[in-house]
Amino acid sequence: MRIETHLVDSIKIAEVISDDLIIRNMQDGLDLLGNLYYDGFDGIIIHAKNITPDFFDLRTGIAGELLQKYSNFRIRLAVVGDFTKFSSKSMKAFIFESNKLGQVSFVGSTSDAVNRISKS
Repeated sequence: MRIETHLVDSIKIAEVISDDLIIRNMQDGLDLLGNLYYDGFDGIIIHAKNITPDFFDLRTGIAGELLQKYSNFRIRLAVVGDFTKFSSKSMKAFIFESNKLGQVSFVGSTSDAVNRISKS
C-alpha cells in the first residue's frame, strides 16, 4: 500500500493505492482513518477494489458504521469505482444520498474524487 498526496489549495487528500484489500473489516477502516487523520489529511480516496465486498452489502452494517466514523472525524471520503453494477435499490439509494450530502462520495474517477473532496 502506498499513499499518493493530492493538495488542492490547503486541502490535503490521501489516495490509497494498492493491489490488495485494504479494508477487510471495520477495524481496518478505523485504522486507516486514524493513521491518515494523524498524518494531517483532510480527505481520503480509496478504490472500491480495495474494500471488502461485504461493505457493499448494506445488511452487514459495515458501510453505515464506518462512514459514520469518517463523518464524526470530519474526514471527507471518496470511494472510486464502477457503481452501476449494483442492482440493489437500497445500495443505489445509499450511494445517491451519500453523494447528495457530500461527506462521503461514490465517484467514477480519481479526478472526480479530488474535486468532490476539495469542495469544502
